[in-house]
Amino acid sequence: MPDIGKLISPKSVALVGVSSNTEGLRGRIMRIIRSHPYTGRLYPVSRSAAEVQGVKAYPSVNDLPETVDCAILISPAQFVADELERCGRAGIGAAIILTSGFAEEAGDAGSAMQARLREIAERYDMAVNGPNSEGFANLALSLCPTFSPVIEPDDRPLLPHGAETRAQVAIVAQSGGMGFAIFDRGRNKELAFRHVITTGNEACLETFDYVDHLLDEGKTDVFILLIEDVKSAATFKRVAEKALRLGKPIIVGKIGKSESGSRAAASHTAALAGSHDAYRAMFDHYGIIESNDLDEMVDIASGFANCRGRWPAGKRVAIFTGSGGGGGWLADACEGAGLTVPEIDAATRASLDVHIPSYGTSQNPVDVTAQGVFKVGYAELARLTAASPNVDGVMVVCSSRRAHLIERDREKLRDLGKTSQKPVLFWSYTTIADESAAVLAETGFPLFSNPHNCARAMRAMADYRAVCERSARRPAAAPKVDKAAAAAVLAKSGKVLTEWDARPLLQAYGIGQTGAALVQTAQEAEKAARAIGERVVLKVQSPDILHKTEAGAVAVDVPQDAVAATYQRILESAKRHAPNAAIQGVLVQAMAPAGREIILGVKRDATFGSMLMVGFGGVLVEIMKDVALAPVPLTPDAARGIIGKLQGAALLDAHRGAPPADVDALVDTIVRLSQLAHDHAGKIAEIDLNPVLVHSQGKGVSVVDALVIQRTDTEQSPR
Repeated sequence: MPDIGKLISPKSVALVGVSSNTEGLRGRIMRIIRSHPYTGRLYPVSRSAAEVQGVKAYPSVNDLPETVDCAILISPAQFVADELERCGRAGIGAAIILTSGFAEEAGDAGSAMQARLREIAERYDMAVNGPNSEGFANLALSLCPTFSPVIEPDDRPLLPHGAETRAQVAIVAQSGGMGFAIFDRGRNKELAFRHVITTGNEACLETFDYVDHLLDEGKTDVFILLIEDVKSAATFKRVAEKALRLGKPIIVGKIGKSESGSRAAASHTAALAGSHDAYRAMFDHYGIIESNDLDEMVDIASGFANCRGRWPAGKRVAIFTGSGGGGGWLADACEGAGLTVPEIDAATRASLDVHIPSYGTSQNPVDVTAQGVFKVGYAELARLTAASPNVDGVMVVCSSRRAHLIERDREKLRDLGKTSQKPVLFWSYTTIADESAAVLAETGFPLFSNPHNCARAMRAMADYRAVCERSARRPAAAPKVDKAAAAAVLAKSGKVLTEWDARPLLQAYGIGQTGAALVQTAQEAEKAARAIGERVVLKVQSPDILHKTEAGAVAVDVPQDAVAATYQRILESAKRHAPNAAIQGVLVQAMAPAGREIILGVKRDATFGSMLMVGFGGVLVEIMKDVALAPVPLTPDAARGIIGKLQGAALLDAHRGAPPADVDALVDTIVRLSQLAHDHAGKIAEIDLNPVLVHSQGKGVSVVDALVIQRTDTEQSPR
């Protein structure tokens, strides 16, 4: 791996292709760098000028007085590869390519030039940013090689006072404009940014390479990412797991969520789970917080940065306010975000009541009235409210248009920030004065101008803490399986495994039932049914008929005296539906008892590999689309988590006289199926278990139908 430190934290920089014309991009870069107090050494490189902006220039990187750490390339696109080659030969370990005109251009020429850049970077082991990048800003070093107007000097400092003592935030964005827009919005929140890195086309280094470096550096506490795609699933998984293990939250905006192109839909699983569903599943698995809005991303980062070490242990919040309407508004936002606003315990209410006028209330929301706020102050009221064992965090509704009450409370707020074990978030229903934001940030509290973002931040912190705690628990032992037997089944099977073919594969992992027969005649069907001794199900088995219901090739709840006639009927229906289908026979099995219908499946995502899907199944699955995905393999905790993501998860509980479903058995089946998908990822393209009937508690599950599709020889890989 090349040394990214030389790229984003260089001690010396060559500016290749810069100009003295500060109105153009090639001149603006150098002007912006010099306008900030970077203490490293700068060397302009120009073929035509002896000096640039009053600084001695050199005709080539070969003529520099030292081997610099990093070169900034802003030459025309057709010259960039040759310049990068010269940098490599000169021993320069890193380069930023700001020039555009590469793979983002239509046609093959730009892609070919970009491929050459990648080849040069790999050959010289160079850390190369871009091309088509907007550069970066290392705020800790005051090094800003970018043409973004956001970094132009103005009357606002790039960092708030005391930034070095606060939680550090880094932005990594494929979009340069959006990356610096996030920084610009975050300055108003008094966030202490350490890095803004824009990655452009990512010809050589991708977003998670930078995150990996910053995690190893150990000085960044919160990450905000804006990505279009993940180039390497392996890098993503490794870095995301590292960030979770270190407790460094990642907030991500994903561009391009719509489905494009056609998708094979041989199974329900493939039809239901789109590419962004896989991204969302990966984000959820690693505790990555997804957001669709720049201001929300900044606000969530503000919550994490200001509440280090005191993320909520649950989703119960207390709200106190000087405005009854504001408290109600925020309570609605909390409920919408999945938080609860429970009644506060009697002891805490008693401690609050002594400060609340008769026309206020200590219920939750706590309306202390404007008089109570003026008399007692925000800090003391927050301390008293946070003492309730019924809540995991406190939200303060305030007016910050004038800073006098917050300023008056500065020392008490500072003490509260040091002693509180629960997060305290402030929402201002008025516009925010700069001084109010500065005092709260300095004392360790985030200030929000949007109630929904305030609630979203609290929920995100609660969810992240839960994922961290789940990740830290010792994983349960993997289920006992017969991997070799499963591999043998796959090796001797064709592309499509019918339910009959799939039975030994699933049974090698402890999934499915015994007691069925594949028959070739009506008489054999009657004999098999008599052996079962109860009402049966008949299913035509053919690798060419994947959806038996539509083909009329399945019959359920068949009595003994109707087995022969039913056999003939479904067989004839199947042949009419698919005259050229290869028919293996008819499967005869016992009618499963009733249960909640679930679909379990495995799909192969083009980026992340095998994913497990769970949803409410049966014939309505493609209409309801109440499904969730997760990467394989899954622990029992993770399996319960994915079940909990279903909108209809409560249907598995006791309701309307029905007993609770056997969720433990469903969890066990999910874990086993996920292990099968993981162990044989190179062979399996799709698995469809639909429906899986979840019986009442203690009665297990029944896999009613199964379909497995193998990857073709050209698709197979060990991943």
